[in-house]
Amino acid sequence: MADKLNEYRRAVAPLPDHDRLWPLYGAGFEHLGRDGRPIDVPMPLYGPDELLVRHDACGLCFSDIKVISQGEQHPRIFKDMRRDPVVLGHEVAMTVVGVGERLRDQYRVGDRFIVQADIFSDGVGYAYGYMIQGGLSRYGVIDQRILNGDGGNYLLPVKPSTGYAESALVEPWACVIAAYQLQYRSALKPSGTTWIIGAAGARSDYTIGAGFDASSHPARLLLTNVPDSFAGWLKACAGPLGLDVIEVVDIAAPPVTPIDDIVLLGADPDVIEAVSPHLADHGILAIVADDPLPRRIAVDIGRVHYNRWFYVGGRGADIARAYSDVPARAQLKPGGLAWFVGAGGPIGHMHVQRAIQLADGPATIVCTDVSDMRLRDLWATFGAEARANGIDMICLNPSAAEAYADGMAAFEAQGFDDVIVLAPIPAVIATAARYLAPAGVMNIFAGVGRGTLADLDLTQVYRNNIRVIGHSASTIDDLREMLRQTEAGELSTARSVAAIGSLSAARDGLRALQEAAYPGKVVIFPQLHDLPLTMLADLKDILPGVYAKLKNGRGWTNEAEAELFRELL
Repeated sequence: MADKLNEYRRAVAPLPDHDRLWPLYGAGFEHLGRDGRPIDVPMPLYGPDELLVRHDACGLCFSDIKVISQGEQHPRIFKDMRRDPVVLGHEVAMTVVGVGERLRDQYRVGDRFIVQADIFSDGVGYAYGYMIQGGLSRYGVIDQRILNGDGGNYLLPVKPSTGYAESALVEPWACVIAAYQLQYRSALKPSGTTWIIGAAGARSDYTIGAGFDASSHPARLLLTNVPDSFAGWLKACAGPLGLDVIEVVDIAAPPVTPIDDIVLLGADPDVIEAVSPHLADHGILAIVADDPLPRRIAVDIGRVHYNRWFYVGGRGADIARAYSDVPARAQLKPGGLAWFVGAGGPIGHMHVQRAIQLADGPATIVCTDVSDMRLRDLWATFGAEARANGIDMICLNPSAAEAYADGMAAFEAQGFDDVIVLAPIPAVIATAARYLAPAGVMNIFAGVGRGTLADLDLTQVYRNNIRVIGHSASTIDDLREMLRQTEAGELSTARSVAAIGSLSAARDGLRALQEAAYPGKVVIFPQLHDLPLTMLADLKDILPGVYAKLKNGRGWTNEAEAELFRELL
């Protein structure tokens, strides 16, 4: 069997005469597969500029559930799924098993890769596992959209010694590390559009100390109710700089949209809510005020997450300092107090693991989740390691109201330096924001939809310098960095595995994901003989040889994976 595994790794065995895959014909689990099973189809053909790849491992992601739920209404799907079904699976490890004749000087059979799922060609998004057949199939074709797309080559080479599950889970892990590398502007956008609005309580001595001169300035300036003295100063500066200056009377309908920077002079919640929808992607709303806002603001946290909207503020007269004095901090505060909201799921595990393994990470980590099962697993997985690293790790369940209130009471006065939100629930997000310490950062990682509102106290933005940031997906550079960390042994992606199965188990795995049945990731191995969806702990009875190679009876290892392949190829 060892020779068979070696042959598999080298990809020299004859190819089968058919492929097997899970087609999704429309919205709903009833349209996944035929009669609840994958189907057999002819082996895919590949051309002279294409590669034939074997899918070795595929992680299941909640993004897959969104496609199943929405079908052709999903924003990444633009085809007739009844005629051309989607094959899900973007967290995938692959091996080249066929090379087109014009690519033979660049690729060879046996080369291993992962793929950056967000693929663009001629400005059109063809995501892997969405418009391009994904990893819930045994074989697939890599065409020029992937090899020579708008972002170059979307494949990243993987070392032969790297595990298949380990490789596949680099993709979700890349999204996690990307959340801590976010960068935001700390000045007005050069050559952008700036809108300055005066409100009740506005003063008369404003200025812009940087970013509004010959070296850097917006291209267009919109003004609404700006105090006369400051408006005069702005117009005097705008002339020599060649700025277009536009007076805006109706804030509900500015003549120019979207807007890169909206600066509010004074504390008016109605104005903030009225003008925020006009922000551009990566747009900033700056509140320059002394008085507190009279109420909380309904903030579109979906746009904070997906469009990277950002709120800053200051109490002085210099608008530039509202941007630059307290820039956004994406990294967890060294020695600080961090709270992971909804920490018990697969992505929560990744965030907590990373925080514990940071060289200069938080001193205290609070993990909350409404599932005792998930919290027990989180503690069993990371509790001892946290203690060994000098970190105080605390797990609390909000469902146990009295114990939760007692546990959180200890942090109310000090507040959290970092709040990482992994639960897409507006009320939870709003409550969590109230616990931020001065200069604290809330990172909305959970995929809340655009248009989702949460009531936030934006007074704290300019009085206590809190920052609310958000994140979605990853870039190929994030993927490359995460692969480097994985192959260097800095972060183990394989520790995220909670359950495994063969291709026939993918439907059950997706159902389990939808029902939050497991605290970690489900990984499908498309090339194995039938293996039902199996928690790692249950391998003890089903595949004891594989179980024996787990770490501490619970952690996935490359040795366990090799034994699995020896037994089930």
